[in-house]
Formats: sequence, C-alpha cells, structure tokens
Amino acid sequence: MGSEFVSFDEETATATVRYTPPPSFASPRGAVQGGLIGGFLDEVMGTALLAASDGELLPLNLDMNMTFVRMVPMETITAKGRVIRVGRRVAFLEGELFDKDGNLLARATSTAMPTSVPGGET
Repeated sequence: MGSEFVSFDEETATATVRYTPPPSFASPRGAVQGGLIGGFLDEVMGTALLAASDGELLPLNLDMNMTFVRMVPMETITAKGRVIRVGRRVAFLEGELFDKDGNLLARATSTAMPTSVPGGET
C-alpha cells in the first residue's frame, strides 16, 4: 500500500502511518479509489494491533465498516489506527484518515479475530 510507519503510542494503543498514493490509485474523479481507502484503513488498524501486541498478533477481520467523509486527495495522507479492546477471541479496532490540514477524510471500525503472526509461535 506504500505505507510509511510514523509512530506508535503505547498509552493510547494508536499507530500513525503515512501514505502517498501513486497515480494508479486515482479514481476517474481524481481522488483515491474507495476500495484502496479501505486498504489504507485496514492496514493501519492491523498495524495498531501488531504494535500493541509486541508483534505477536494480526487481525482477521470479521467485519469492517467505513464512512467516507471527504474525497481522499492524491497527496500524502495520515492514518491513525487504534486498538479499542482486545481479548482472546475478538479485537475491536478503529482507523481514521486525515489530509495534510488535519481534516477527517474517512473512518472505519473493525471487529476482528486476533491471530498469531504467520510463521510465529502458536
């Protein structure tokens, strides 16, 4: 997805990631295509769970709900993903995308199964 990890705040279980969409991600309207916005949000929520679990868990989405607030411009955007709650069987995650001025562009929530990182110990 062309992500650049920025930071992880342990206190709030929030990961921050930047994306610079390539021209191939553009819709006919000149903004980022909606499915790719879902990919950005999915990735940042997964990054938050991975970081919060010290690299041990990744989410397997059971559902993901998105709200598009504004068109996502073809420029560098910032994503924030948070772990709301994680248990043995279910994790609740949320993610948001912001433009360079800090305006909310899109938001997602996910209910996921926390699973071991492939190739890791079970």
